[in-house]
Amino acid sequence: MLEFYDDDDAATNPIERRWFAASAAVDAMEDECEMLHRVMLLAEDAVRRARIELAELTVLRDSLGERLADPETGPARALSAA
Repeated sequence: MLEFYDDDDAATNPIERRWFAASAAVDAMEDECEMLHRVMLLAEDAVRRARIELAELTVLRDSLGERLADPETGPARALSAA
């Protein structure tokens, strides 16, 4: 257990003052690390969703490209039928 001087004013002891400052810095850094971890998890989820959407759009683009290239269903066929 930590024992501090019985002085009413902790600022009179430089080591104790530095310990409190270091302890506060540790608490702040722990909070920042936790917040950054949460942000990383959200970003990873967003990347996963974007990759899924990219894959779906790629399939759609490729399918439409195949239809455009097909003489039976391509734009030339649609114009001649009209």
